[in-house]
Amino acid sequence: MANDYQHTIAGEFELAGIGIHSGEAVSLRARPAPQGSGITFKRTDLPDSPMVPAQLDFVTGTELNTSLGLDGARIATVEHVLAALSAFRVDNAVLELTGAEVPILDGSFVPWLEALRSVGRSRQSSPATLIEVRETITSRDGCQASYTALPHDGLRISATIDFDHGAIGRQYGDFRLDESAFLAEIARARTFGFKEDAPTLRERGFGIGASLDNTVVLDEEKVMNGRLRYPDEFLRHKVGDMVGDLALLGGRLRGHVVAERPSHRGNVALARDIREQHEREQRRSLIDVRRIMACLPHRYPMLLVDRILEFEPLKRIVGLKNVTINEPFFRGHFPDHPVMPGVLVIEAMAQVGGLLLMDSVDDPEGKVVYFMSLNNVKWRRPVTPGDQILFEMEVVNIRRMAWKMRGKGRVDGKVVAEAEMTARIVDK
Repeated sequence: MANDYQHTIAGEFELAGIGIHSGEAVSLRARPAPQGSGITFKRTDLPDSPMVPAQLDFVTGTELNTSLGLDGARIATVEHVLAALSAFRVDNAVLELTGAEVPILDGSFVPWLEALRSVGRSRQSSPATLIEVRETITSRDGCQASYTALPHDGLRISATIDFDHGAIGRQYGDFRLDESAFLAEIARARTFGFKEDAPTLRERGFGIGASLDNTVVLDEEKVMNGRLRYPDEFLRHKVGDMVGDLALLGGRLRGHVVAERPSHRGNVALARDIREQHEREQRRSLIDVRRIMACLPHRYPMLLVDRILEFEPLKRIVGLKNVTINEPFFRGHFPDHPVMPGVLVIEAMAQVGGLLLMDSVDDPEGKVVYFMSLNNVKWRRPVTPGDQILFEMEVVNIRRMAWKMRGKGRVDGKVVAEAEMTARIVDK
C-alpha cells in the first residue's frame, strides 16, 4: 500500500493568523523535507532559525494547548497542524514559524487539511514508521482523565467528555480515523471555551487571541456563536486534539484508544506509555527459526540457534538454543554422561553473532559470515540435555569491515561460556 511508505508534502503553502493564547500575528510556511527527518518546527524569527522536532521528548507544556521547546525556542499550540499532517499521512515536513505560536485560524483543523490537500503529498522511498499497540495499555491523568489503548488495525478513537454545562453535558463518540473520516467527521470541529473563564485565563497569559471567529464560546446557558458545525462539536474537537498529540510519537499509530475526559496532559502521557511499549517490542523483536534460516547458511545438524529474543541493530543481540537429548552429537560425545561439546557451544554463540552482522547487509542470502579469530574463550559449566542457553552478543568495535564482538552464554542465569570473536561478511 502507498501509505506504508513515508511521504512529504509535494509543494509549499503558507497560512497566517493570530495565536489564540499570545494574540500575536504569526504565519506558518510548510516545506517538503527529506525522508527520515520527521516533522520539525523552525523559528525563523529567532537568530540562527532554531529547529524544534515535533516529538514527545520536546514537550514543554500541556495546559490548554501542547507546547514544544528546545534550547530556548518555544512553539505553542502545535496540536491542530500536527493532527492535519497525521491525518494526511505526511511523515516529513519543515514548518517555518514567524512567532512562538501556531496560528489558530478558525479554531479547527480544516484550514490545515485543505492546505495540505491543495499541494498534495509526495511518496518517498523509505518505509513509514508504524507504531502498533500490541498489548492493552492503561493510563490515567489525575482523578478524571483515563485511557485504554488496545490493538487495532488502523487508528480508532472512542472518547467521552463530560462538562457541567447544558450545551455540552456528557458526549460519546467512536471514530475510525483514516484520512477521509478525519476530514468528514473531525476536521471542522473548533476549539471551545467558557466566557466566565476568559478574564482569569487572560491574566495568566492564555486566550488573549480568542474570539468568536476562532473559538466556540459558551456563556452560562448557550453557545454564543450560533449554530454548531456538529451536534457534538466539542467531543469531536477533543478527538482531533488527541490525534495531534499522539502524532508526537513520530510514527503512524495503529491502535484503538478509549478515552474518558481526555486532556492534552493525558494525551501526552498516553503517548509516552505507547512509545515505551513500542520500544520494548523493538528491543525484543522476536525472530524465529524461519528468519534465522534465511540469514544463516547452516542446516541440520549444524543450525544451533532456535530463536532471537532481543535485537538492537549493530549493537546487541540475544539468542536462544534449546538443548535436547535428541541432538546428534550426544550419540558419540560422552553418551553415558551427555555433555554438549564446548566447541559447539561457542559455535552456537558465533551463529547468534552472525545474525547480528547479517542484519547490516541488504542481501543476506548472498553473503556469509567468516570468523577470523577467537580470544579469551572460557567454559565455565557443562551444558546438558534439558538446558536452555541464552547467548548475549554485543559489538565491541567495527574496523575495516571486521567486527569484534564479545559474548556470553547463560543457563538459568549462570555463565556457561564466554568468548571474544572477530568476524567479517563476505560474498558466498
